[in-house]
Parts: sequence; C-alpha cells; structure tokens
Amino acid sequence: MAGQQFQYDDSGNTFFYFLTSFVGLIVIPATYYLWPRDQNAEQIRLKSLRRVHGRCLWYRLRLMKSQQSIVPTLKKAALLFGWAVFLLLAYKVSKLEREYQEYNPYEVLNLDPGASLSEIKKQYRILSLKFHPDKGGDEATFMRIAKAYAALTNEQSRQNWLIHGNPDGPGATSFGIALPAWIVDQKNSMLVLLVYGLAFMVILPVVVGTWWYRSIRYSGDQILINTTQLFMHFMYKTPNMNMKRLAMVLTAAFEFDPRSNKEATIRPTDNIEVPQLIRELGNINVKKKEPPFCYPYSLKARVLVLAHLARMDVSEELEEDQRFVVRKSPALLQEMINVGCQLTMMANSRGEKHEGFHAPRLVTIENCMKLTQMIVQGLQESKSPLLQLPHFEEEHLRYCISKKKNIANDLVSLKDSDRRSMLRFLGEEKYDEVMAVLGSFPHITMDTKLQVLDDEDSNNITAGSIVTVTVTLTRKRMAVRNKTVRKQTAYGVALSATSTAAAKEEEDEASDKGSESDEGEANKDSPSERDEDSDKQSDTEVDEMAGDDEEEWEALQQSIQRRERALLETKSKVTHPVYSLYFPEEKQEWWWLYIADRRDQTLVSMPYHVCTLKDTEEVELKFPAPSKTGNYQYSVILRSDSYLGLDQIKPLKVATNCGGFMLVSVGMEWVFFSLFL
Repeated sequence: MAGQQFQYDDSGNTFFYFLTSFVGLIVIPATYYLWPRDQNAEQIRLKSLRRVHGRCLWYRLRLMKSQQSIVPTLKKAALLFGWAVFLLLAYKVSKLEREYQEYNPYEVLNLDPGASLSEIKKQYRILSLKFHPDKGGDEATFMRIAKAYAALTNEQSRQNWLIHGNPDGPGATSFGIALPAWIVDQKNSMLVLLVYGLAFMVILPVVVGTWWYRSIRYSGDQILINTTQLFMHFMYKTPNMNMKRLAMVLTAAFEFDPRSNKEATIRPTDNIEVPQLIRELGNINVKKKEPPFCYPYSLKARVLVLAHLARMDVSEELEEDQRFVVRKSPALLQEMINVGCQLTMMANSRGEKHEGFHAPRLVTIENCMKLTQMIVQGLQESKSPLLQLPHFEEEHLRYCISKKKNIANDLVSLKDSDRRSMLRFLGEEKYDEVMAVLGSFPHITMDTKLQVLDDEDSNNITAGSIVTVTVTLTRKRMAVRNKTVRKQTAYGVALSATSTAAAKEEEDEASDKGSESDEGEANKDSPSERDEDSDKQSDTEVDEMAGDDEEEWEALQQSIQRRERALLETKSKVTHPVYSLYFPEEKQEWWWLYIADRRDQTLVSMPYHVCTLKDTEEVELKFPAPSKTGNYQYSVILRSDSYLGLDQIKPLKVATNCGGFMLVSVGMEWVFFSLFL
C-alpha cells in the first residue's frame, strides 16, 4: 500500500511488548481460576464437620487425600513461575528506550518554547560554529540543527511541523510487526517451518479432534450418549420396572465398560473374587443371558453395587472398583429419571389413545429415586432407615420397637430421659454422637400456593390453562425443629390453661348479661337503619375486593421479579454435606419435587431437581388443567436424593366444574422414616 511501510522489529523492543501482553493474558485468568483454595480454610471446614461426619467414609478419604496430594503445590509453583516471567518481562519493557518521540525543534536548539526570532537566530549561530562540518563538528547533528532552525524560521517548514509534526511534510506511515527479524531470516527458515508445522498441523488438530470426539460421546451432564440410549431402550421396553430390574439396567451403563471408559477396569483376579461374592449374595440373575446384563463388566458392576447395599467387605482391589461404581451411580440414576421424564412427555404429546407407546410408570421413576437414596446410604430396600445412624446394628433395632408398634414415640421430640432409656444400648459418647448426627438431619417445611399466572382471576382455572403450583421449601436442622416443637408444646399447654380460665369468666359474664340481651331483642333497629347498615356493608365489601386485587397484582409483580432475578443469579449447588457412612465422596443435600397422580401412577409435572436448597427455596411446578369435570386427587411430593425416609407428600384436591376449576389443598401427610413417626 502506497505511503505505508511494514518492517519487522530489528531491535526486539516491540516483541517484548507483545510477549508481556501474551503472558499476562494467560497468567492473570489462570491465577483466578486455578489457584488452590486456602488449605487452612479447608482444614478448618473439615474440623468443624468432624463431630458429625467423622465416621463417614468420604470424610476419612478426604483427610487422607489432603495429606497426600501434591497437586495444589504443583499448581502454586506453576502459577508463581508464570508470574515471575510476567514481572521480568514487564521490568524489561519499562527499561526500553522510546524509539518514537514527538519532534520538537525547541529541544534540538536547546531553547524554551516561545523563544523570540532573535533568540532563535542567535542560538543557531552559536550551534553552527560548534557543530558545522567545516569546523570539525558532526554532520548528522548539524543537519538536525538546520532542520530545527528551518522549522522555526521558514513559514512552509513551520506549517508542516505544526500540521504533520515534521518540517519535511507528511511522511510514509510505518507499521512495526512485533516479531524479531530472525524469524524471517533465510538461515532460520527450516526451523521456523518445523515449529509452525508441529503447532498447526499436529498439536492443534489433535487437541481439537480429542475435544470433538469427547463432546460427541458425552451429554451435557457428562453421561455417555450410548448409556442414555441404553436407558431409553429398557425404560421403554419395561415401563413398570422393579428394584431388581432397575439395578440391572443401572449397572449395564457403558461408564462401567473398560472399552468405553478408561476409568473402569477388569482385573485378572475378578474371575476368582466376583464368583465368590455372587455365592455370598445369593440369587442375582447370573444365568440371565439377555445382553448387556450377561457381559462381564455389567455383572461385576451389579455385584459390587449389591455388595455395597449389603455392606459386605470386599478385597482392596475390588474396593477401589466398588467406590468408582458407587460414585458414578447417583448421576446415572438422575439420567434415568431424565429419560423417564422425556418418555412421559412424548407419551403425553401423542395422546392417551396412541397404541404401541408406553410411558414409564410412576413407580419406575420413584424406584430410581429410592435406589439413589439406598446407594448413598449403603442400605438394602428391606432394611430399617435407623441403620443410617452411627452405632446402630441389626441387633439394636429391637430396643426401638414398642409393644404396640415400631417407634411409637418420635425419637426427635422425646424427652431426654425417655430417649435415653430407649437407646440404653449406647454408651454416653456414642449416644452424644447419635444425637449430634440426628440433629444435623434436614427438616423441610413445604408451603404451596396454587394459581394461574397471567390471568385476571388467578384462582379460576379454565380448561386448557396452565396451573402453577408455587412451592416454598424451608430447610432447618432436626435439632432446631426439636426445640421449636418443645416450645410449641409448652406454649400450647399454657394457652390451654389460659383459655380454660377465660372460658369460665365468659360464662359468668354471659349469665349476668342474659337479662340485658333479652331486653335488647325488643328494641330492634328500624327498617331505614337496617338499609343504611346494608349499604355500608356493601361498600366495605367493594373496598375489600379492590384491596385484594391490588395485593394480588403486587404479588404477581413480585413473583415476576423473583423469576427474573433467578435467571440472572447463579446459585451454588453446595448446600449441606450428607451424613453417609459408606458413600466414598462428599455428597450435597439435593431433592426432587414433583406432582403425581398416585391412583393412575402417572406424573402430573416433571420432577424438578432442587440443588440449591440451603435455607429457603421457591420452586414453580406447572401442569395443564384437567379437561374433564370431576374431582382429581393429586400429590405434591418431595423426595431426598440422599436420605431414606425423609420424603414428604402433600395431597392436593382439584375439583372441576363447568364454569372453571377450584384447587384446594387438603392437608399434609408426613412420610418420615420410622424414627420420626
């Protein structure tokens, strides 16, 4: 391009600017994202959890890992080295001389800006006598002096200087390339070509190809696509799936196949140890020849899961494989729930009368949820949920059985003396530990609100409208709940005594005023007075209706604002650590919330995975209103994905008629496990 010049950096100065910027763009974000968390803070957190979670497998493994791991040290060393290089380059850049400076003729002539013409001529004569080549001076210096003198005395040169910054007029634009000139040197051409070829023809294609190959094999939840297709096939094939069949489908996932996942392993000793475990476990459908249940990887994974649920001891080699299978299982079961929801939505969209398409039954999806709880706690389906607590064994359960029924008294709200008597098989230290663990268990209160959003009358639900059930979940520790129950009990006793005394006083006053009330009956209001009272009453009702409309509008606006904030906010999925004696990694408390028709065994709304319930969480469940008139019994169900027996069911009655639909909440049914009943 005319008037422009491109040149490489011969001095290497601009290359340092480029290199400093490049290193800074790497080091600064890497430090923010990769710098290890404060190890002291992690140790303090683990220390605070020790009293409750000290016996948990994940806690003991975390302590061992924090003592043995050198990864944080290596990360810190690499980042510190990067910062050292960055600071060294920045120091180098700060010491570089400026090559491009603004031309100033006054500086060349050693004059102050604004010097007069006589002072300029006088200074020029002095410098000419000193630097003129005929006087033995430097020719280059004299040319700079002459150029500066012309810029200040010659009108054309002065205009060029003022406009273009150069007495000679506009010059060619010079662009420097921030790469040293040796890169394009003929001597180094082969080396540079080799580096470019290695970087862009080998490394870059390998990195992109590896990323692409992984991305097409895994879903967004990091589950193999083949596994998702496998789950869809068997859930479509078996809509009503019992727990034994569900365990078989789970352990057939390709995550446990060494050909699809490098983390999975098949050891030579499996041929000896796995059959031994099969004999100890009993009937696990070993002879079933249906693929992939008969494949070695699936059989091994199934045996390890069942041994985990039975809390059986395995060898050290199998224990490592068992921990891998158990860690993967909750995510795989969540994928099975997602697949079941997709099949249900497909069946609903095709209509009830569509033949040949079977949606999974509600029991199948709920079995997935229950199996997740069982795997996290390491318990079989038939075992008592009391075995989730420390120091509880099978022989101890007889102490917790009353003559009338199991756990006749609520173990949490019992008096200390009664509870201590029931748990007399525990020593003082073990008893204190059990109560600390029990007090850390979650207690969830569930409040529901039914309405139709974006409608004039949110309580009138017409056919085809979308019903919104807003569920507010509040999480407290069981120990806090116990204190609240006791306070409410004491307050109720005091209130009962007070109300009894007040009732007696009211009876006495009523007997004294009986004659006065009889006299008042004879002196009734006149008809005109009654009309005035009715008018006032109607006006009051109109004002109350207007006030209700305003409150409803404000509530709708607040709901919209909350939804907008929820879309913008990113809540942490770190809620509360789960107490689990046999799960190999730290698990957070998460929940499933959904609406179901338990009579027809169908989902009304898809399960919402609540992963951010730390204190309070608001969830909206939507479902289409029934198209036929009648009474419908639904249930709002909250299920834990970590604890057995903490599920809650809140029945809902939907009464439909010709004019619209009226939704009524008909109470709460608590489905705590036996020690909370």
